[in-house]
Amino acid sequence: MIKIGILGSIGSGKSYVAKNFGYPVFNADLEVSKLYKKDKKIYIKLNKILSKYIYSFPIKKNEISKAILANKSNLNKIVKIVHLEIRKKMNIFLKKNKDKKIVILDIPLLLENKINNKKDILVFVESEKKDILKRLKKRTNFNKLLFNKFKNIQLPLSYKKKKSKFVIKNDFTKKTVKKAIKYILKEIK
Repeated sequence: MIKIGILGSIGSGKSYVAKNFGYPVFNADLEVSKLYKKDKKIYIKLNKILSKYIYSFPIKKNEISKAILANKSNLNKIVKIVHLEIRKKMNIFLKKNKDKKIVILDIPLLLENKINNKKDILVFVESEKKDILKRLKKRTNFNKLLFNKFKNIQLPLSYKKKKSKFVIKNDFTKKTVKKAIKYILKEIK
């Protein structure tokens, strides 16, 4: 099985690119969202260490946001708890798709949390800063302070790009993305 890890800035279109490969995708953001909505154990763990901020189940995004904005160490506490579960979910996804030729890993902190193997193929999604900001501002829950906190725990984009075997210049048109994906798939098969 070939694992393709998608890297890039927040709002660069990683999930869009991942979906367009046409293979099973493990979307970590979606899994985190499910954990907050459905996993009582995660709520109990987070409530135990951040009861001032996280006090209702299902966990509300604004509770998480307030906790992160209130204290620098809160984000690390949340990541530590949530990351373990996401890793388990990813392993279940990989077992379920073990017969697939290719799977796509759409995990924002893929390199930071050392989730990838040396054999995995990394694809960096590059977008213009102005396009990223325009897209992020359209998100209903966009918060510039939160955006900066998340950027601060990520490795520099230049490092991620250098580590990647391929770069997709995402101009947010289907034609460009499809063409780039077609080229990548041809190269790795």
